[in-house]
Amino acid sequence: MSAAIQTVPAREPIDSSTASDNIRRYSRLGDFAILLKMRVTALVVMTAWAGYYLGARRALVPAFSWKMLCALLGIGLVSGGAAALNQVIEREADGHMRRTQWRPIPGKRMSVVEAAALGIACILGGAAYLAFTTNPLTGVLSVLTASAYVGIYTPLKKYSPLCTTIGALPGAMPPLLGWTASRGRVEWEALVLFAILFLWQFPHFHAIAWMYREDYRRAGIRMLPVVEEEICALPPVNACTSRFPEIAMFCAPLELITALWPV
Repeated sequence: MSAAIQTVPAREPIDSSTASDNIRRYSRLGDFAILLKMRVTALVVMTAWAGYYLGARRALVPAFSWKMLCALLGIGLVSGGAAALNQVIEREADGHMRRTQWRPIPGKRMSVVEAAALGIACILGGAAYLAFTTNPLTGVLSVLTASAYVGIYTPLKKYSPLCTTIGALPGAMPPLLGWTASRGRVEWEALVLFAILFLWQFPHFHAIAWMYREDYRRAGIRMLPVVEEEICALPPVNACTSRFPEIAMFCAPLELITALWPV
């Protein structure tokens, strides 16, 4: 049976005493930090700062300024809001994975409405803040980035390993957002920063998917390590023809590398 139509296994029963212990272990502030994925958001802010710093040096303006702090705050808000909406959409899948089953929503410590409201408020508030304190271009690009992450990448994870390629596009946006916040326009240097982070994500996320492939399989998320057995089980010709679009998308980053550094 195709992995696309397999039923998701029932969530393993959790002992009530264990559940209550886990609920008590998380504070309200800690739940908000988990919902906004503060560790990931911190990395987003760091890469955005790199783009801002390089853009400011290019423009011969101070790299450390009030505008920089406003840009990083706005980008961080949008990133956290997108992470919250991601968890709203994936709440059922999170409940089937051991590493995510105690997130606030599947752990029953936060309602879907509350998480969704916080996520939307962070995205819209962060984008408006960016538009007001830096420039409208950065605000618009931040909304498009969050929309691609939440509206395309997140639901695609249930259907195709192409999600990694699609998700790498919004994932590579932080340094470009930092650059536009500083310079007010997209330039070739910003696109180089975007390309570097875009290519870096493939070994990073495929390694994570391999480590947690059993979790992803239980949740019905079609990362590459989860569907590789299905591909290998097909006859060679059928495997190539049925997966041609996915193979082409996986080869695209390699083609970009050879185009930049021909041998």
